[in-house]
Amino acid sequence: MKFKYLLLAATFACPISAYANDAEANSSSASAQPAAAETAQPTKRAFTTGVARGRDLLDSAISTSALDETEIEKYAPRSVGEIFRNIPGMRAEPYAGEGYANISIRGLPLALGGAKFLQLQEDGMPVLEFGDIAFGTADQFLRADLTLSQVQAIRGGSASTFSSNSPGGVINLISKTGEEQGGAVQLTTGLDYETYRMDFDYGAKLSDTVRFNIGGFYRQGEGQRATGYDAYKGGQLKFNITKTFDGGYIRLYAKFLDDKSPQYLAVPMQVTGTNSDPHYANVGGFDARTDTMLSRYLQSNVTMSKNNQLTRYDMTDGMHSKVKSLGGEAQFELGEWTITERFRYSDISGASRGVYLAPSLTGPAAAISAIWARTPGSILSYANGPSAGQVIANPAALNGNGLLASATLFDTDLDDLTNITNDIRASRVWDLGGGKLTATAGFYKAAQTIDTTWHWSSVFMEVKGDGQAALLNLALPNGTSLTQDGYFGFGTSFLGNVRRNIYDTQYSVNAPYASLNYHIGKLAIGGSLRYDFGTARGQVFGSTDLGRPASVTSYDVNGNGVISNAETRVAVYPLLTPSPVHYDYDYLSYSIGVNYRIAEQLSVFGRYSRGGRANADRILFSNYVNSVDGSLRRPDAAYDPVTQAEGGVKFRGADTELYVTGFWAKTKEHNINLDRSYRAYGVELEGSIKKGPFRLNAGATYTKAKITADALVAAMVGHVPKHQADLIFQVTPQFETERFVIGANVIGTTDSYAGDDNLLKIPGHALVNGFAQYRLTERMLLSVNANNLFNKLAVIETQETALPATGIVQTRVANGRTVSASVRFDF
Repeated sequence: MKFKYLLLAATFACPISAYANDAEANSSSASAQPAAAETAQPTKRAFTTGVARGRDLLDSAISTSALDETEIEKYAPRSVGEIFRNIPGMRAEPYAGEGYANISIRGLPLALGGAKFLQLQEDGMPVLEFGDIAFGTADQFLRADLTLSQVQAIRGGSASTFSSNSPGGVINLISKTGEEQGGAVQLTTGLDYETYRMDFDYGAKLSDTVRFNIGGFYRQGEGQRATGYDAYKGGQLKFNITKTFDGGYIRLYAKFLDDKSPQYLAVPMQVTGTNSDPHYANVGGFDARTDTMLSRYLQSNVTMSKNNQLTRYDMTDGMHSKVKSLGGEAQFELGEWTITERFRYSDISGASRGVYLAPSLTGPAAAISAIWARTPGSILSYANGPSAGQVIANPAALNGNGLLASATLFDTDLDDLTNITNDIRASRVWDLGGGKLTATAGFYKAAQTIDTTWHWSSVFMEVKGDGQAALLNLALPNGTSLTQDGYFGFGTSFLGNVRRNIYDTQYSVNAPYASLNYHIGKLAIGGSLRYDFGTARGQVFGSTDLGRPASVTSYDVNGNGVISNAETRVAVYPLLTPSPVHYDYDYLSYSIGVNYRIAEQLSVFGRYSRGGRANADRILFSNYVNSVDGSLRRPDAAYDPVTQAEGGVKFRGADTELYVTGFWAKTKEHNINLDRSYRAYGVELEGSIKKGPFRLNAGATYTKAKITADALVAAMVGHVPKHQADLIFQVTPQFETERFVIGANVIGTTDSYAGDDNLLKIPGHALVNGFAQYRLTERMLLSVNANNLFNKLAVIETQETALPATGIVQTRVANGRTVSASVRFDF
């Protein structure tokens, strides 16, 4: 299959960016226009992501945002997800680390994490075809460094028809391509946390028609939270070379990413009060902002591999992201037609390893011990660490908080997530009736492999900060051990022995598309169509239906010739009884919009769209797929449609910009444990003002959303979807002189619910990030960034959806204050 796609690429003259500016032939692409040029000619600003051809935003019936590299650097992002939260309308919860963020837009639901209804792109092509692959979300394979020129985002609208699987929108990270000669080296260190990083970037012309850009980063350190080891280690290298000619260009590019970063999952917190007015606080000896259940005493997981061979896995891998990409793009003229073509092959793999605390399985040590020992008076002792072998005489005083964690080691190999994509299109402009008619037609083809192995284990841990949590052993009152070296079982013993899974699947996506846009005077009207059809093929091994236990056997893990209690709980894969995956799908997307430019500085627009998102691994191991022949029991589960309407006003003056958009969306959602419909409506604001040295950028989104149907739990109908706040906002004031910049970036949200049952609330919060820059010389810049400047204890999510009797919830919170300093040398 991969060879066929490589041949397909070779049949085309040369590849091109599906979303590159048509002005690339004049060697100035929208993918890297300097901010200064946009300021000098604001009316010439073109937006090129998710549209047929780049054109002035005030002449386009779309909702867009763009963040330039100079602004992104000030926001102190610790991951790409923290960049996305500065896009109006975007709901980003990027607090698991470099990946695994929850990302959605305009009230579209976040059922199981990732970016289901959004497509994350790099240089106009998808990182992964599906943004919510379990334990392999698209943001995990993206990094921001000095090679980043701009982030463009389109919300709704034409994203439904100019990208597959992106009905909510597209976020596109655009690389520098050597337009500006010169480079930079930047050295960064944490002032109150351990990180050491070097970034570099260099671009130059090899001739009048050939230019290149190369850059990347390398970093190492423990990171923003205490883990007890270097949880960050690795880097990225990117390169591209461009040849321009009359009427077009050719570009080749490559990317190599090999980077380890920690996965920050839920940690215990104390909660008091009521469901509607909860009060969250740290437990003794553990700060949820700076600590994690990762530990120097938990660096390995011993369990069965996908071949049922006893294997040790390195838990310090965390989220290990490996990408080797090769691609190219081209644009050229054929008569009066402009042909654009792009191809990319990405060999993607890695791992996702972290510590998961299930609801109600962390609490007072005596109570949790009694659950698993099935008797009171059980005995706890240290399995490793400096107190290894020592009996815990008073469990209630353990570490000053008395807590015992029944922890599941989320240990998943991303064996193969290879993504191969090709997009070719032709566009032409006719003079017609005093206006211009633009027609575009194209064909998109992609292949996405999802080959992952879930080999989880179950251990007992103490709740202790500073990366020093030890594993614990549990024994019956008579001394009979229930654990082995801290392991209660070598599978998901705490979760009912489910989800011991292997995915070995391939997805094919095909999509012809076309658009027409007519622009006459102040009026622009257009429409587009896209027809997606594809296949899902392969096989899966494991719990073939939701709730069916995995296979469990006895195995002498430590090789001492004796089978312990823990060794009777060894999960294996049913390699002789795979379940096939074999089904097809298709759906039609369309979008119609009209824009009227009332004046040079003012326009109004409206758009109605229907798009879809094909479901991938998230519906496998469910009753949607027949485990006997791989067909769909419910054909409607193959994809989820999204219908949207939007209308707004755009104003752009010399010093002020304001965009106001009202929106409405209706969504269906099929997932392993969901069969639902949603509705959302609201208003989105984005604006900026610049007066002398003062500048203010701001955005806010007010949303009302509810569940309108639920085939599995009817009581959920009428409830607000989990994590959906009424208001999210971003505000960035700054003061800038020739040598000095100081400012703050405020990210905020109002209250939301922890679960769809609308019981336990998550309090709203505002996080303040501060930044200051001083230019010592023309080529030397000093910067200080503070993320969560005031060390706010901001709860993002809880595993529990109602106040538990123990008063202990498993939460994800925003990282505490982290301050970094950088020195940049330009040359």
